[in-house]
Amino acid sequence: MELQNVPVTLEEQSHVSGSMSSIMEPLSHQNEEFNDTNDASVAYSYPEGGSRAWIVVGGACLTLACTFGMMSTVGVLQTYWEKNQLRGYSSMTVGWIPSLFVFFNLMLGVQVGPLFDRYGPRLMMLIGSISYTLSMFLLGSCTKYYQFMLCFSILGGMSSAFISTPTMASLSHWFHRRRGTATGIAMAGSSVGGTAFPIILKFSLEKLGWGWSLRLMGFIFLSLLTIGNLCIKGRLPTASQKSTFDFKCFSDARFVWITIGAFFTEIVLFASLGLIPSYALAQGFGSQTGFYCLAIFNIGLFNSGSGFGRWLSGLGSDHYGRFNTLAVVMVVTTIFIFVLWFPFGGYIGVFYPFVATLGFGTGTILSLTPVCVGQICKTDDFGQWYGTCYFIASFGTLVGIPVGAQLLEVAGPSRLVACLGGFLGLAVLSFVMARWSSLEYHWKWAIKV
Repeated sequence: MELQNVPVTLEEQSHVSGSMSSIMEPLSHQNEEFNDTNDASVAYSYPEGGSRAWIVVGGACLTLACTFGMMSTVGVLQTYWEKNQLRGYSSMTVGWIPSLFVFFNLMLGVQVGPLFDRYGPRLMMLIGSISYTLSMFLLGSCTKYYQFMLCFSILGGMSSAFISTPTMASLSHWFHRRRGTATGIAMAGSSVGGTAFPIILKFSLEKLGWGWSLRLMGFIFLSLLTIGNLCIKGRLPTASQKSTFDFKCFSDARFVWITIGAFFTEIVLFASLGLIPSYALAQGFGSQTGFYCLAIFNIGLFNSGSGFGRWLSGLGSDHYGRFNTLAVVMVVTTIFIFVLWFPFGGYIGVFYPFVATLGFGTGTILSLTPVCVGQICKTDDFGQWYGTCYFIASFGTLVGIPVGAQLLEVAGPSRLVACLGGFLGLAVLSFVMARWSSLEYHWKWAIKV
């Protein structure tokens, strides 16, 4: 396995001892460009590749297909429930079911992150995988509102947190300089899941009905998660006992601005995922358009999915800077919302390509936000900082779908789009401020951040 030079702070040096000394060796000073080491004068080596590291990335791709991929499919479930089992409920009431599913997944990261830092990924992922698969089998037997809430929102959301958070954190053990690329490839799994699952559900719901369609999803998850559990492992020594919520994070202005930006982007991302089928119906496009739009949303540009966008943005972030790449893509996506979606959303010929573009942009946001968090903290603190960030951001996912559904029903499609564009504009401002604070408030354009 070839090791490449990657900078790590002096604070990290003091934490690493014992068995770590046999893996990492001090390297030379690296001060040519801005990076997350700031004044660090000592660096260590990460694998940055090799068969074992890429096996972890492959396993992460499979597990994230099940968790984040299912998040990308909640719009299909919401539309089906509104027409069938829960047709007596309003769109806003039904919207709380998928919102709570996503909320628990992200909110519990503040608990799961420190557990990962302390114990590693194996045990948590095993427990989460068994519970998550069970929730899908039980979901196939649900017919009442409280049953959907218990099986999907609570059991499914909580168990998925024990899968996705350790998966993302494990990547930080194997990659540093190429972490953006590795995370982008792993996050492509969610695009594959988000592309395939709506299509699978569309045909299975028609042919097999609700019960066996969800049991089919359960068998798919069982297969993918089994392989993922075998592939993913940690590499660095486990840390000493930590608190679950790290208030020290908020003393770092960069973290504060990233967290604010993540809050607003989660509103836009999951409101879009949950309401694209309902939006299509409101515009008179028909139910099949909603199914296919979700698939196109995850396919993104060039018929390669937002997975392509995530891989491309990850590669770009490693070369041009994580904050730089994220800010540029967010600005372009915001412009497209107001130039294409807002004035021309009622034209199906415009709506399809815009959904692909939105998939590209949101794929970048979803994959690079954790990488930006990882850039400003120590590797052994990543689980805690990541969990704290998404604990705050999860409240955006909690209100995004139900409030958006109510706005769609009361105010109409155009005002919903205007609100989403405004929220993404606030997110752009927050990430620009994070970049500025990373440069100690000295604005410089041509520098890698």
